[in-house]
Amino acid sequence: MPASHVKIMAMQGSSHDNAALYARTLAQWRAVPGQDLLLFAYGSLIWRPDFDYTASYPARVQGYHRALRMQSQVNRGSPEQPGLVLALLSGGSCRGLVFRVAHAEGEAVLEALWAREMPLGEEFRHPDGRRSHLPVPTYEPRWLSCQTTQGPLRALAFTLSRHSPSWTGEIGDAQLLHIFGHARGRYGTTLEYLMRTVHGLREHGIRDVELERQWHLAARHGLCGPLAPQRAARGQAQER
Repeated sequence: MPASHVKIMAMQGSSHDNAALYARTLAQWRAVPGQDLLLFAYGSLIWRPDFDYTASYPARVQGYHRALRMQSQVNRGSPEQPGLVLALLSGGSCRGLVFRVAHAEGEAVLEALWAREMPLGEEFRHPDGRRSHLPVPTYEPRWLSCQTTQGPLRALAFTLSRHSPSWTGEIGDAQLLHIFGHARGRYGTTLEYLMRTVHGLREHGIRDVELERQWHLAARHGLCGPLAPQRAARGQAQER
């Protein structure tokens, strides 16, 4: 199936299309009999994977970067006050983790992860006030080449298209501060999500300069406590 057709399926929002995309992703993994399932984590999966894995490897992906540019109307916000979660957008590079899931557990983990990352049926409020039922969030699953300590590995990642209704576009600091101060969803606030991610990244030797800048911004305006300084270890890279 052409990649353009897959992209259209991912954006249409019906349960049939989502099932077809899941089946395609599952078939791509099964194409090599007996292989483990490899997953690239860049956000909440780092600190809340919710599945068992046999190993994890520091990894870098070229051609994509992590950004707090995905609207959340359920988990970290509401339709009245949308929040934000991280997305993997095209351009730049991103450091994260590759999780290795044993082959025997791969299908069950992929099914559970799909339910977490690719839910359907949530009501989505558009910026112009229209409401519709779309996948929330509207991720595009992709198999990406990851540079790891084990050499190059091909891992599944949930990316976001800039054509998705969930993409926020650029956000200024004033709007960011408003979201930090007001957005709350079923799993807590956007600011709590940001802080937990920064800590999770640091625990694995990853410094994301932009996310840390956003924490400092919130702290200067009294929305949270300060981010403790951390001296970069020898060889530790920072993302800008």
